[in-house]
Amino acid sequence: MNLAEAIIQKNVEKHPLKAAIGFKKKEGGWKELSWKKFSEVVYKTANALRNAGIGENDKVAIYADNSGEWMIFDMAIMSIGAITVPIYSTNNTEQAEYIITDSQAKLILVGNQAQYDASLEVLQKGSCLQTIIISKKAVWIKKEFSSFYLEDFIAKSSPKFEIQKKEFDDVATLIYTSGTTGTPKGVMLTHGNFIKAFDAHFEFFKFKNFEEELSLAFLPLTHVFERSWSLLCMYGGARVYFLEDPKDIAKTLEEVKPTMMCAVPRFFQKVYAGVLEKAEEGSSLKKKIFNWAVEVGKQTAEFRRNEQAAPLGLKLKEGIADMLVFSKIKGKMGGRLWFLPCGGASLSPEVTQFFESVGIHITVGYGLTETTATLTLFPLTHFEHGTSGKPLPGVEMRIGENDEIQARGNGIMKGYYNKPEETQKVFTEDGWFKTGDAGKFDDKGNLIITDRIKDLMKTSNGKYIAPQQIENLLTNNNFIQQIILIAEGRQFVSALIVPNFEFLKEHLKRNNIPFTNWEEVVQKKEIIDLYKEKIKELQSHLADYEKVKKFTLMPAEFDINTGEITPTLKVKRNVVLKKYSDIIEKMY
Repeated sequence: MNLAEAIIQKNVEKHPLKAAIGFKKKEGGWKELSWKKFSEVVYKTANALRNAGIGENDKVAIYADNSGEWMIFDMAIMSIGAITVPIYSTNNTEQAEYIITDSQAKLILVGNQAQYDASLEVLQKGSCLQTIIISKKAVWIKKEFSSFYLEDFIAKSSPKFEIQKKEFDDVATLIYTSGTTGTPKGVMLTHGNFIKAFDAHFEFFKFKNFEEELSLAFLPLTHVFERSWSLLCMYGGARVYFLEDPKDIAKTLEEVKPTMMCAVPRFFQKVYAGVLEKAEEGSSLKKKIFNWAVEVGKQTAEFRRNEQAAPLGLKLKEGIADMLVFSKIKGKMGGRLWFLPCGGASLSPEVTQFFESVGIHITVGYGLTETTATLTLFPLTHFEHGTSGKPLPGVEMRIGENDEIQARGNGIMKGYYNKPEETQKVFTEDGWFKTGDAGKFDDKGNLIITDRIKDLMKTSNGKYIAPQQIENLLTNNNFIQQIILIAEGRQFVSALIVPNFEFLKEHLKRNNIPFTNWEEVVQKKEIIDLYKEKIKELQSHLADYEKVKKFTLMPAEFDINTGEITPTLKVKRNVVLKKYSDIIEKMY
């Protein structure tokens, strides 16, 4: 079955006038499209694509920020049996060109001027790219180079359309890995990968009244996590609102009031650190109330987790805790959020426990682009903090050589596009996908990730360091934005630390420390001492050989444009270590 058919036709038949998607208009308000209207726009776009010469199995790229048009175009591409190729909106011309050329994309949808200019440069080189469609009229275009505004592109198309039939094994999309370790590879995910994964999620969670949910898409749709989560929500008949600029997340949460939203660990860490910092700044009475409320919340959360009824006295206390503390925290997040899938890296148990105590369920999960996002995740009850949850129905998992997590099942990719040798490398002889992550299962069947196999570091004293766990621990506060550990072949662990500049600026104001520029600020003794104290607190329970002994504060964030981080904000360790080798050597 075609994924577009599975999403659109069922919902149009069931509730044609119910809202399908929401997006913000230029004038500032939010607008919705009903399932009927959404389907008509998708079909008009699909007909326009056919008229432009796009046929079954042709590749069509989307190079834009999140928007209603992004999802409409994706559905239209799949409707005609073509293959969607997302490109990160932050990718530069060279990165975009690689994906366009490697996938042989014939047509591209772009969102802003920089994306149009980059695509035009590729088109003018006489590559496979033939047509550029632009979603915004504010973008200046050269019409003589096959460039059309989306509105004009679909204007004369008919909304009558019959979706192209597809088999479960047919490729629906090519998602290029973000390339922390080399050249990006096009992961071939099929219509069946998505549909079977969605069915498995609904079997796993047994949601009630899912059609009444509202999800906010603020992570990039280019990434497998947000794309598959948003498609899952639409598959189940829920509304999805698309946020174009993730920097507007705080304001948008209060405007949209979503009930669900997928996010990465850093989002939860920042909220958690911000709440703790605010509590710390309050009066001693406010601190006592906050600590009491969190303790009450933890107790009631444990009863919920174990599917037990809390005693009446505890329930009454929780009502007071909610009124005094939790409702304010939830209000800042829109007031209705209850279900938050989290992936991309590990999240420490104190963060998940805190959110559970507030009454917000973080569903920690584990997966890769190659596995259609989810392999394991927290159920709604009987989950274990500090783990990555249990395998989805239809997913088999085992621990192979070097403690490597291996999987097979519904979500495993068809392979890497045009890379048979690379594909062969990531599968065992008996057909299991090798994740490249090390882990183990506890006695209840929960997966515990220990680290990326390639990232494990061995000190000169022969001790093994798992950097991700320590980096995750140290970013659980508002003073550290990014961190990279150094330990391989060294006598002790050191780190490059990027401060949270916004938060540090507030600290400078509060303590009357003059601000000159960040190069000078990060070298001030009182700032270095502040970070020494913070790091000492945060790593107090680590083994001595795991502790960061020396660090350097960086004057600027690691940047996508300089190739230091991927579009999913993962630090490219090798690039950073090479670029800042002089600074690192000084610490030793």
